[in-house]
Amino acid sequence: MSRQRALVLGASGLVGSHLLRAAAERGHLVVGTSHAQDVPGLVPLDVRDGDAVRKLVRDTGADIVFHAAASPNVDACEADPEGTAAVNVGGVRTAAEAAREVGARMVFFSSDYVFDGERGPYVETDPVNPIQEYGRQKVAAEAVCREVLPDAHLILRVTVVYGWERQGKNFVARLVRTLSEGGAMRVPADQFGSPTLADDLGDAAWELVDRDARGTFHVAGRDRVDRLAFARAAARAFGLPEGGIQGVTTAELGQRAPRPLNAGMRSGRAEAVIGRPMLGVDAGLSVLRSRWR
Repeated sequence: MSRQRALVLGASGLVGSHLLRAAAERGHLVVGTSHAQDVPGLVPLDVRDGDAVRKLVRDTGADIVFHAAASPNVDACEADPEGTAAVNVGGVRTAAEAAREVGARMVFFSSDYVFDGERGPYVETDPVNPIQEYGRQKVAAEAVCREVLPDAHLILRVTVVYGWERQGKNFVARLVRTLSEGGAMRVPADQFGSPTLADDLGDAAWELVDRDARGTFHVAGRDRVDRLAFARAAARAFGLPEGGIQGVTTAELGQRAPRPLNAGMRSGRAEAVIGRPMLGVDAGLSVLRSRWR
């Protein structure tokens, strides 16, 4: 395995921070960026600033650019499609063009929200059919990667990513915090997905890069469960009471953007390349509990 120079856009977030960790463990040279918060060791960067992105890609001498920067709030995308698309689509084009200029590959993180949630779990060859703005932006960003970097892109579709992160915004982090404080949390019992440990995702992404994978891959946990069952499993893993978890329908939550219900993904193609299975729910939660900060 050769040592690579990597740039991680959005390194302060859940996915990006675990890409940094995985890169360091493999001995790669890596620079990370942040935008919404000031994080020691990370370079401030707005991916909408084309000049700044191109300069940073050149200055780092990146062989590989990981694009994990995003405006990920699904309801915010529905409320402000133009503003969020400037990040979620325009920012991807900026990074892809900068990577092309220096001959670098780019890894882009997409989502199972590109599907309608009618017939999950999905494989890479299933037709996309997003039902909300966030999914439409991911479809558009994937198209940008294929257009700008036809032979030098790696699109990783991910879903229900959880793990330790500085901001504590992901589902399990919010659940642990709420139950630890004696609070209650309403959880949709009719949303099925494939919970994915961020640690496992970061490792798998680098394993695919190190094997020179190109194209589109699904990288998700092995188990497909509903969100309520996942919440209860997380509570048990952390020794927290399950009584504070209230199962509801997605409709009862009154969210602005529709969610795919019968979703989740199969990762057989990625597993064949990396030579190992992705972690299931119980194994992933066990790893997270052992590493919780």
